[in-house]
Amino acid sequence: MTDALGSIDMPERGRSADDTAESKKKPRRGGKRGKKGLFARIALFYRQIIAELRKVVWPTRGQLSTYTTVVIVFVLIIIGLVTVIDLGFNQVVKYVFG
Repeated sequence: MTDALGSIDMPERGRSADDTAESKKKPRRGGKRGKKGLFARIALFYRQIIAELRKVVWPTRGQLSTYTTVVIVFVLIIIGLVTVIDLGFNQVVKYVFG
């Protein structure tokens, strides 16, 4: 059975893992999966960030102003709702505890 990368999960029937030539080899170091230095890993990280940011679909100025307006209006509505509920609870507490 193989996974997405083509590595072998289990040996074939009739053969043990010790009989295969692959089991006698030392693991390879190097390539993309080899251990890299600190600065090489940092550089790779930033290259990947830049590559991902190039894939982003950035909003136009009009879309950005529309989204900003919607968020501000929504926040103002929620502030008003919480204020009304708070004032209501305040009146209830004053009535109950005098």
